Amino acid sequence: MQSIFREYDIRGIFEQELNEQSVKLIGYFLGLQVKPLGGVVAIGYDARNHSPKLCEYLISGFNKAGCIVQNMGLVATPVNYFANYQSFDGVTPNASVMITGSHNPPQYNGFKITVDKKPFFGEDIYALGDMIEKNINMLIEDDLACKHINAKERYIDYLVEAFAHLRGFETPFVYDCGNGVAGVVVLEIFQRLGFTCKGLFVQPDGSFPNHHPDPTVEENLKDIKKELAVDFDYGFAYDGDADRLAFLTKKNNVKGDIMAILFSKAMKNPIVIGEVKCSQVMYDMINSYGKAYMYKTGHSNLKVKIAQLHADFAAEVSGHLFFNDRYFGYDDAIYATLRMLELLQDGLHVDEFIDTLPQVFNTEEIKVQTTETQKFQLVEKLKELLQNPPADFPHIKEIITVDGVRVVFDHGWGLVRASNTTPILVTRFESTIEGKAKEYETKLNALIQIAKESL
Repeated sequence: MQSIFREYDIRGIFEQELNEQSVKLIGYFLGLQVKPLGGVVAIGYDARNHSPKLCEYLISGFNKAGCIVQNMGLVATPVNYFANYQSFDGVTPNASVMITGSHNPPQYNGFKITVDKKPFFGEDIYALGDMIEKNINMLIEDDLACKHINAKERYIDYLVEAFAHLRGFETPFVYDCGNGVAGVVVLEIFQRLGFTCKGLFVQPDGSFPNHHPDPTVEENLKDIKKELAVDFDYGFAYDGDADRLAFLTKKNNVKGDIMAILFSKAMKNPIVIGEVKCSQVMYDMINSYGKAYMYKTGHSNLKVKIAQLHADFAAEVSGHLFFNDRYFGYDDAIYATLRMLELLQDGLHVDEFIDTLPQVFNTEEIKVQTTETQKFQLVEKLKELLQNPPADFPHIKEIITVDGVRVVFDHGWGLVRASNTTPILVTRFESTIEGKAKEYETKLNALIQIAKESL
């Protein structure tokens, strides 16, 4: 059971870890925490075939706890977050749960939880898991009583009104929903704003028959790249629940940290938060006209930090983009698409701008297999070894330990951090000199091996 309670959310395989018993208990014990706040919880679900059934289990659990359930049905994750800021028939939810497996394989599902407009994560999730494990044999009867709400319509109306000035945007673009839930909202938004665009795999289908809905994997972008090669200058691709965005031009797959530069340059004195995997180019550029902060990876971490710093924006390399400027501070790939179209309407030439940025050579995320028990121990051991590195180790300018260890060298940096969701170390390397990133990778991997042998 404990394996499904992760740092940022709850995630497991349907009918194994996520079954009728466990999910009803999640609803019940989470409901006991929501009840003192007012006891109203909004639930939505993604396109996976088993998501409606998990919704029924959750509703039964919340009802057992004495909560009022608002059921929004099939929606994108940003719609679920949006519901926390809305009143339905005079009732505003005190919490929301999004049932989604995000970009995971079809047999997976999970829950992204918001309580009192704040992410429910970390120690709160682990404590919830402990409570459920102690009461795993408690029986909860079926009780599907709920109030159906149309959060999707409210969300669509909000974005159409907020971006009414985009009517008349004539540049054609292509977008790929990957058979996830983005299609249930973007199709109507784009039609009502009068865009000239082509949608790929817009129909939700939890078996994901065309490609896996993870736009960070290049293989999953081949269909949209074919369109870009012929008819379109710009493309947008969404993950399974539409909280992550990939933005492509004919020349570039524009990662989240570079999008952060594009977005923040249009803001006045912006405060921007990036994660530890973001390019140094992003931090240096934003610090030239605003203030950039480095913080932990993870959508829940960044939402909390945005609120603490009253930041305008936050970004992950993977395409989680959080607008607090003119919005609510959560990650929304659909909203981010409209903000990018706004920049294009205002005359941004994306490829030309990217060509002006300092050239760096970097790697994608490189995963090092380990175990759940060893991954954090390895990072701690690595920190020790870096205090007295081998004689041939590159000169260290700074060691940043906000999330794992980011080693700053004379001409770049290397990152090693423990994944909070899988038994791996995540590494990434960057340099201003071609070949140096590979050298940093080789040297840090040698230290990781020494750390492994010492455990």
